[in-house]
Amino acid sequence: MVISYDNLWKLLIDKKMNKTDLKDQAGITYNIIARLGKGESVSMESLYKICKCLQCNIGDIMEFKFD
Repeated sequence: MVISYDNLWKLLIDKKMNKTDLKDQAGITYNIIARLGKGESVSMESLYKICKCLQCNIGDIMEFKFD
């Protein structure tokens, strides 16, 4: 199983935001952004902050891909 955050990066482009904007507005750390970039798991609290900032649901920013 692989976690894909491709939807998050597409959503940021649609909202004309970059990763630094997301970090600042969502109140998350650079470490979280790095983990997202590597497709690693992050806490539900961090995902909640991102969803709240972007006014979306969790399925709008991530998905599980099964081999």
